Amino acid sequence: MSSLLHIDSSVRAANNPNPDHDSISKTIALRFIDTWKRNQPADEYIYRDVGMNPPDFITQDWIDAVFTPDEKRTPAQKERLSLSDKLIAEVSAADVILISSPMYNYGMPAQLKAWFDQIVRINKTFDFDLSRGDFPLKPLLSGKTLIIVTSSGEFGFEKGGIREDSSHLTPHLQTLSKYLGADTVYEIASEYQEFGDERHRISVANAKNRAEIIASELSIPTRASTLKDEVLNVRSYY
Repeated sequence: MSSLLHIDSSVRAANNPNPDHDSISKTIALRFIDTWKRNQPADEYIYRDVGMNPPDFITQDWIDAVFTPDEKRTPAQKERLSLSDKLIAEVSAADVILISSPMYNYGMPAQLKAWFDQIVRINKTFDFDLSRGDFPLKPLLSGKTLIIVTSSGEFGFEKGGIREDSSHLTPHLQTLSKYLGADTVYEIASEYQEFGDERHRISVANAKNRAEIIASELSIPTRASTLKDEVLNVRSYY
């Protein structure tokens, strides 16, 4: 049995009275989840919608608590770190992590950044040792699979694309993925939302199809190795 942690970060709901307002990233992620659950109904599933229920932003008091030795923390400091401890425990327990995120102003939503800030924490998800020279930070978690689902209003953010230099969403998620312990990363992207044309409809349809394929393969362990050769680090740009 494996554990799946699902993080949504759009401020929109997956389903709204006006379907034009439905979150695309959440809808694609839901296709992955529905497929996964059909194949692995007994697996542990943890869900957080940080878009609708954002974690607290870190503060000076939070940083003070982090850098206070465990045995010297006051009850107030322990309480201040309780959410961080819980979020880190969820990441640590997960075998597979699914993160869906819209592109807001060419980067991730502030709510998702707040989630990462609670998780990327010294002596919990990384350690720090100056004896390692110019690379003192070392991730402590490993062995996990990360699926990144993104949606954007424009297009051409892939390597070599016309907006490659403007993409600060997926590259940022890729950089932070090592602190989640992700050794394998899959990317699923939908584009063209602001254009609302056939390219957008095709992009969303293909992203949903890709989500279903990846979920099917990953939730059937004996076939997972085949998928790595076919779709590892493949973006769905159309």
